[in-house]
Amino acid sequence: MVTLTAPETLTPAAAQQIAVVDSFSVDLNDSPVRDLNQALHNAIDGQVWTVANPGGKHSLAVGIDADISVTIKGHAGYYAAGMHQKGEVTITGNAGVGLAENIMSGKVHVRGDASQSAAATGHGGLVVIDGNAGARCGISMKGVDIVVGGNIGHMSAFMAQAGRLVVCGDAGDALGDSIYEARIYVKGTVASLGADCIEKPMEAEHLDELEGLLAAAGRTDNPADFKRYGSARNLYHFSVHNSASY
Repeated sequence: MVTLTAPETLTPAAAQQIAVVDSFSVDLNDSPVRDLNQALHNAIDGQVWTVANPGGKHSLAVGIDADISVTIKGHAGYYAAGMHQKGEVTITGNAGVGLAENIMSGKVHVRGDASQSAAATGHGGLVVIDGNAGARCGISMKGVDIVVGGNIGHMSAFMAQAGRLVVCGDAGDALGDSIYEARIYVKGTVASLGADCIEKPMEAEHLDELEGLLAAAGRTDNPADFKRYGSARNLYHFSVHNSASY
């Protein structure tokens, strides 16, 4: 194990020399977040990183574009693992607002709860939240897959354009408001559906899809216990009756 207590002291030549070592550790009691993120941006495929004492700091492990594994041992603040492109980030505690915002690929896994706007505008990849997620989970999602082990808050999947949202608990009010072509699977109850979001039949292809998503998240829930929701496609078409009169 190589311990990087001050990543900013590594020259490019030194970083290249230690690149053959697989494991690195950064203690945020000793190193600022900016240096942690720079070290992760300099990482190469196959490396394993551990971040100790995160202390709820914001913008941890953002913009990772190498196939590396990062474990944050504790709670993360706002925008953890934002703009994630490759590899895997695991947070052993809770995560604040904007977890994995604009994720492109790879995997982000929170073993606790996540606050509002988890995986907002995500284009791809997989976001797993073992606990609950706050309001606006998956807002404007554009291809990301999200699996939540607990409940989600109101206005989740608002204007969701593509991707899949799986909720193993309950969903709050206005689920899927103004949804486009994303698919939502909920095991528990839904407080209310948003505009143009309706319940849809669970066919064989959806059961197979859901089974794969649950397996990818490490869950054993029965797909048959879920209901599917999606767009009624009524908002696709302009109606003069909905326009203002002048």
